[in-house]
Amino acid sequence: MEKTVEFSAEQLRTLFGENDRYLEKMERELNIILINRDGVLKVIGNETEVDSAIRMMKQLVKSSPDMEIEEQKMNYAIDISKTEDPDRLSELDKDIICHTMLGKPIKPKTLGQKNYVDAMKKNMIVFGIGPAGTGKTYLAMALAITAFKNNEVSKIILTRPAIEAGEKLGFLPGDLQSKVDPYLRPLYDALYQIMGADNFQKNMEKGLIEVAPLAYMRGRTLEDAYIILDEAQNTTPAQMKMFLTRIGYGSKVVITGDSTQKDLPKDVTSGLDVAVKILKKIEGIAICELSGKDVVRHPLVQKIVNAYEAFEKKAGQGNKGNKTIRGK
Repeated sequence: MEKTVEFSAEQLRTLFGENDRYLEKMERELNIILINRDGVLKVIGNETEVDSAIRMMKQLVKSSPDMEIEEQKMNYAIDISKTEDPDRLSELDKDIICHTMLGKPIKPKTLGQKNYVDAMKKNMIVFGIGPAGTGKTYLAMALAITAFKNNEVSKIILTRPAIEAGEKLGFLPGDLQSKVDPYLRPLYDALYQIMGADNFQKNMEKGLIEVAPLAYMRGRTLEDAYIILDEAQNTTPAQMKMFLTRIGYGSKVVITGDSTQKDLPKDVTSGLDVAVKILKKIEGIAICELSGKDVVRHPLVQKIVNAYEAFEKKAGQGNKGNKTIRGK
């Protein structure tokens, strides 16, 4: 079937992208034909696909006031149009958490991220589990800084286990802070971008923002704080239990991790995996699982994540089918 929809010349340039790269992508991925005639766009194809494509394009134009569509946004809109109602894209523009120091809005870019943000707002403890690039830590950091600025909590505590990523770094030079800083650098980077280096330094000197290895949490009670445990897949069950039992009144906790990127010894069980199994039915605790669809880094990262997920799934199925026959 064929349907027509009117867009301005500027809107069409935005939709089609540089050198019509988005036009070709939409035609290929959505199985449609797009023909532009003086601002009247003809959409040709299967009725369901045509209707979905038109709704998707209208939402993209509506949500792009600066007349620019990032590649990640276009790719995600196309994915949503294949499996869900494209009108749901409008939900992503209603939830701006805060702005960076450069004025860029921080908000969920996928429906999975929106569910994650909603869970952090509603629950005392949230587990954010998913691959690299899904915004687990960054979104948690944005909510923590917002809660701190709104006086909802009196301090921010950021922590992660100090484990090398598959390589031995040996003894690091300098004082104690210098030794642990390399492990905590990703947390600093997010803080600088959202809060600014000067504000971060002032609040850290006052003790209102604390960035420390997980081992430093033992023996403490963490009250009236927004606490983020990053790289939780590298905790042991004992460490995770120790951390969860530190939580005091008025605190919120976000625990992030990627179960596919453990740096623990092979014979050590991940505390994140154990905690999810034990706590999944407790009220007030939410477990959000993000996937390759929620990756918001370079599109190539999403392809890498999807390729690894497919490989690991296939490998897992192969292992299930293997039977070990022992001699009597």
